[in-house]
Amino acid sequence: MTDDASDHTYATRFRIPKRMWNAYGRVADRLGTDRTADLVDHVRATIRKHGDERDHADLTAAEAELAERRSRKGGRPPKT
Repeated sequence: MTDDASDHTYATRFRIPKRMWNAYGRVADRLGTDRTADLVDHVRATIRKHGDERDHADLTAAEAELAERRSRKGGRPPKT
């Protein structure tokens, strides 16, 4: 894996059964969130719990990048 500190969010793809993805979307809707926000929250929690010093530093830098980007674009996108 390469380290890419470029100034943009990374769109990634992963394989998941369609029925599982659809069920996850329905559950996320019932919880008042969306799949992306829920997955990002899970990634944050995993890094905080299991990450080393470098991982925590990268998380801090990524959070700052997100905050800066949101400030340029008018804040966090509204939940729909």
